Amino acid sequence: MGAVKILTVFGTRPEANKMIPLVLALAERAAAGVLESRVCVTAQHRELLDQSLVPFGVKPDADLNIMTAGQSQGDVISRVLAGLGPVIDAYGPDILLVHGDTTTTFASALAAFHRKVLVGHVEAGLRTYDKYRPFPEEMNRKLTTALADLHFAPTELAREYLLKENVPGPSIFVTGNTAVDMLAHTTSEQYSFHNADLRDLPQDNRIILLTAHRRENFGLPMEAICRAVGRIAADFPDVRVVWPMHPNGAGRAESEQFLAHLPNVVRTQATDLHDTHNLMKRAFLILTDSGGIQEEAPSFNVPLVVLREVTERPEGLAAGTLVLAGVEENTIYNEAARLLTDQEAHARMANAPNPFGDGKASARIIEAILGWFGGRNP
Repeated sequence: MGAVKILTVFGTRPEANKMIPLVLALAERAAAGVLESRVCVTAQHRELLDQSLVPFGVKPDADLNIMTAGQSQGDVISRVLAGLGPVIDAYGPDILLVHGDTTTTFASALAAFHRKVLVGHVEAGLRTYDKYRPFPEEMNRKLTTALADLHFAPTELAREYLLKENVPGPSIFVTGNTAVDMLAHTTSEQYSFHNADLRDLPQDNRIILLTAHRRENFGLPMEAICRAVGRIAADFPDVRVVWPMHPNGAGRAESEQFLAHLPNVVRTQATDLHDTHNLMKRAFLILTDSGGIQEEAPSFNVPLVVLREVTERPEGLAAGTLVLAGVEENTIYNEAARLLTDQEAHARMANAPNPFGDGKASARIIEAILGWFGGRNP
């Protein structure tokens, strides 16, 4: 057959941050005539998505521009189905690539299925086996698994989960996570922050990076997180807590109530990917409910306290790169305080190897696709 035609679809900043390394790698192979590559964005998150695309010069071939104020998950699904169908028809891809667990991911896979186009699922096989945590991500990724034909699992454990769900073994490829690939594109030793609030961080302060935005943490869990962080900041005046606030408004009211009076807490606007990665590189400790940060931080030798009851990345628990603190005030405080006071405990976590990859996931995904269409797999 001729060159394999690949259509990559994503719509949110987290997807973009992990798919851009693959898009750039596909572009290199396309320039060599090995394959054809096009990119479609749904713009489920408009402004945040653009912030990720522009610095890397990624210009989508199609932009569905679906985002509307107050959109529901149903709105996203219906607009993706309506908008992506004609794009698929016009290009005629051999395979459509989606990433992870967003509503764009599920809807795009469904649109491809409706046109009998193969679906490749990047970051396949993550599971909590709790349909409401995280919500709606857990069901988005399980539904995408049901629709996908090629499954690019980031770890061996993700592969095992897929096998337990009767996904055919030859369709699963353990590749590592593209999040690790991205670090080579974003970090540097001589880095100047774009966010003015980050430029004057004292060199002698221990930086604690805080991120909290998940839907299941809205309300009382967010209050508990802020209470714990307030106690940490008060009891450890040598630390500087930096909280880039998510545009969805998560934590704003609670942080105003419990953290605004503390001089060593910096609440700032959402940071772009370059600032985020370079801030992680400087951090002594990270408190987060993010999924992607769990994969990235071990590459920077930074311990993680995860502000969730469950994680779909238990590889980090097994490797010792993270601890699961839940959303109870005292537990969060105690775990953070332990890592701030126990040098040996901090060193063990900081020096644990990253179980999520070596920065070569994109190349493995491309080779798997070419091998599949070249007949080297059943």
